[in-house]
Amino acid sequence: MGAESPKSKFNARNAAAYERSMGRWSRRMAPGLIAFADIGDARTVLDVGCGTGSLLFTLAENPSFTRIAGIDAAEVYVAAAQAQNTDKRVEIGHGDASAMPYGSASFDAALSQLVLQFVPAPERALAEMARVVRTGGVVAAAVWNSYGGMPHQRMFWDIAAILDPAAALERNTNFFRPMTRRGDLGAAMQSVGLRDVVESSVTIWMDFADFADYWEPIASGEGTLGKYVSALSPDASMRLREALRESYCSGLPDGERNFACTAQVARALVP
Repeated sequence: MGAESPKSKFNARNAAAYERSMGRWSRRMAPGLIAFADIGDARTVLDVGCGTGSLLFTLAENPSFTRIAGIDAAEVYVAAAQAQNTDKRVEIGHGDASAMPYGSASFDAALSQLVLQFVPAPERALAEMARVVRTGGVVAAAVWNSYGGMPHQRMFWDIAAILDPAAALERNTNFFRPMTRRGDLGAAMQSVGLRDVVESSVTIWMDFADFADYWEPIASGEGTLGKYVSALSPDASMRLREALRESYCSGLPDGERNFACTAQVARALVP
């Protein structure tokens, strides 16, 4: 995911801000995607769109893997992941998911977590994942169900659209990015020649300590929500903040709120 680069639609600017806005939730998602992918017999694994390493370092908890590679288009995230890495099996590089610098059949499995919706040509990225995985190997991916599976973001965009008619277009674009609706991932995998496609979903809890824990990562400017907020005037930003606070609290004192968030997942084999 690159910072305003032609290789990504994600607003990547600051690795620490990303950790608060999405990285902490990606770490919760990672075990579910790995379990669904069912790659227990793999020895070499690729993480496509590794970001700051949520999936990558979860994969590294498995001692049976001999090579764990990660690639991402955002140099700031790659640098953060490299700074964390202490595992000699793990290699992390900067690159484009649609034109990866790996030879054909280099890996036993390739996984992508919460990334394909931001890739300009997701089918091409899936084709690349299939290319770099050996025959019989696994390609698996997870993508948020943006329209119905992320209630905290739904709250944000619906309120923003009421306050700012121009936000409706942003909302609609974010709700219906490619790969985010049921069946999108499986159809895309089939279109690039993968076989034995299986689709399901993985749900995690996003637990916010209070409204500040919800709002501050957005206000940092990271990601799609942050990109929208950072373009607002101070007055417009304050109006949105206060409307969101009212919805977040919903008549109760400020404090912890819990959102069940769901991703579409799909798994297939390389023919």
